[in-house]
Amino acid sequence: MSSRSWLQDQRAELASERILDAAAELFFRQGIAETSMDDVARAAGCSRATVYRYFDDREALRIAFVHRETRRIGTAVGAAVAGIADPTERVIESVMLAVAAVRSQPTLHAWFASANTEITREIVSTSSVIHHLAAGVVAQHDDPDRCDRARWLVRTVVSLLLIPGGSAAEERRLVERFVAPVVIDSTQSPPGRPQRRPNAPLHS
Repeated sequence: MSSRSWLQDQRAELASERILDAAAELFFRQGIAETSMDDVARAAGCSRATVYRYFDDREALRIAFVHRETRRIGTAVGAAVAGIADPTERVIESVMLAVAAVRSQPTLHAWFASANTEITREIVSTSSVIHHLAAGVVAQHDDPDRCDRARWLVRTVVSLLLIPGGSAAEERRLVERFVAPVVIDSTQSPPGRPQRRPNAPLHS
């Protein structure tokens, strides 16, 4: 790759990031459905044509933003749980960290406000990027049910964001009892650790 090509690629990446940053603020302030490409162009300080150079339409812009933030959160969560050997504990911690990460950022949490939920559900349900990241948490690569386990985990995170529990402790307890035993196959548990049945009582 020539230095000119590299510079062009760098500029393109910076431009797309600036556009996505501008879109994030607009999604938060005025709503996802209400944000137009013209709005994004004005907020980013560029022409409408420039926005369309990087994103074909509003849907492409929304998906690009969701995927960017998903990768950021996925990277952070993956690093945080990398030292957890027990697959069940790793799933529980991954869910709780992902939920906390979204809630801590207003520009992300806005996607789960009532006015935006339909758009959010549509993107999440069809995103191969989101499900691929989830699959890396819940199952081995040769697991035939890997995709289904990943979809269930994604739906769990979305459900907690749409309908929060009474407390973080309650949410963790629900994930431990009713989610982790489903998405983690018993063959993945470390020796000596029995699998908890979903209806088994918790012991402090």
